[in-house]
Amino acid sequence: MRYVRKGIKRMNRMKQEIENRMTMYALLSRLMLIEVDEAFLQEIEKDETLLSFLPNYRDWSKRQTFSTQELIEQYYNVDFTNLFLMHLVPYESFYTREDQMIESGGDNPVIELYNELDFRVELDRARVVSADHIGVELEFMYMLCEAQKKAIDAEDKDGVCELLQVQRAFLKEHLLEWAPLFLINVKRESRTPLYHDGAEMTLEFILSDYEYITEMLTHYCETEA
Repeated sequence: MRYVRKGIKRMNRMKQEIENRMTMYALLSRLMLIEVDEAFLQEIEKDETLLSFLPNYRDWSKRQTFSTQELIEQYYNVDFTNLFLMHLVPYESFYTREDQMIESGGDNPVIELYNELDFRVELDRARVVSADHIGVELEFMYMLCEAQKKAIDAEDKDGVCELLQVQRAFLKEHLLEWAPLFLINVKRESRTPLYHDGAEMTLEFILSDYEYITEMLTHYCETEA
């Protein structure tokens, strides 16, 4: 009976953890893909836990001086354009190719992986030129977490462990290979605390998530991570 209770407790904890991971990947992907709007900012501001990860944004005096729409138009949109469209390059292939060209075709290994796992990217809708954009890669991690949640709900341990292995490999071979440098540059070049804190939170989260997945593979899946 004790082992049954222990198994139920572990499963409930995993369900809460996967919900938290999905929330974070969805939030970070949205932040990196397109400009913010009032609805998105309201989602952040009503969550005290999220705000604790954005201390400079939370305490920014201009939030008490200007309306949300004024902040969006005069500060956030300008900062997003500067960081993601003009001065920095948010694409993996730029950092991993010797010629620093953005690979948007079938030779991009990220696109090959997406196709294998039936993850489709509508470039026009996402407003990106290649599927290895940091926002899309974070969305891919969200999709993998969503699939893991279904496996957890179905009590499919093999499925959970297989998805954890895919997630760890993607972080190790893709996001963690280039995103830290990009995010450090975002933090340095940002003109608003939203993107300064957002870049720092993204970096800390993907590093901690990699450690979490490794621990899960070792202790829950009993595999060599």
